Amino acid sequence: MLDLPLIVILLLTGFINLIGALAYAARIAGVRTGRIAMSFALFNILLLFSRTSNSFLGPFLAKRIETRIHDGTGASLFLDMQFVLAAASIATLAGILLVPTGQRLFAAAIGWYQDNRSTTKLALKAASPAGLRTLRRSFRLPGLVHLKGWHMPQGIGWGVLVANCLAQSLLAVGVVASLYAGYLAPEFRVTASQLSALINGFATILLFAFIDPQLSVMTDDAVEGSVGEADFRRAIALISLSRLAGTVLAQALLLPAALLIALVAVHV
Repeated sequence: MLDLPLIVILLLTGFINLIGALAYAARIAGVRTGRIAMSFALFNILLLFSRTSNSFLGPFLAKRIETRIHDGTGASLFLDMQFVLAAASIATLAGILLVPTGQRLFAAAIGWYQDNRSTTKLALKAASPAGLRTLRRSFRLPGLVHLKGWHMPQGIGWGVLVANCLAQSLLAVGVVASLYAGYLAPEFRVTASQLSALINGFATILLFAFIDPQLSVMTDDAVEGSVGEADFRRAIALISLSRLAGTVLAQALLLPAALLIALVAVHV
């Protein structure tokens, strides 16, 4: 059931979603150090690796679908796609659990970069024995103490959480559903594959126009002290959990989304 090409796809999917979930650690590190721009710049380095991996994911998935169509084993494709979305959920959960570790690593990297100001040296430092010792010392899991006195943080409402869940589910399912739609309508599979841009484009607009500004304003408020760090951490936890819920929702949306894309591809 699990062969080498599928394992590669699952690892790429996991890496992409792990980096995405750790993005929130950069915001916490920025608040802690007071260096928001620097923390985001360092995260962008990791984001570059994530996006490079994402550029390989589509062709790998497309090749698997083409192979399944040609050898007549397409019936197992739906299970393959569910494995891919499950890998996204597992990696997102792992990223959430590693946010405290990531926050400490980002803070250490910010402090080191402030003194040395060399991305190359920072990369070498991270791969050195000293960097591995820093990783070991920084390892933390989320503490249950943050659940005490739990309440909805100021500046983050249910509307933002629901919108983030929807956007993340569309981002997770967009490419996968469009490629699976190519199996459902093989004569129009090139058209179906191109329709993923519409789904991902809508989700991206939703994220950058409505969700990121809310979180960015709250980050600034936390730096200025008008929002407490505990409230900011709660907001990050809720946003992270809504992202996880979105990847789980994507599994339920896979078949309906693929059928809709196939229908549009045939009648566009």
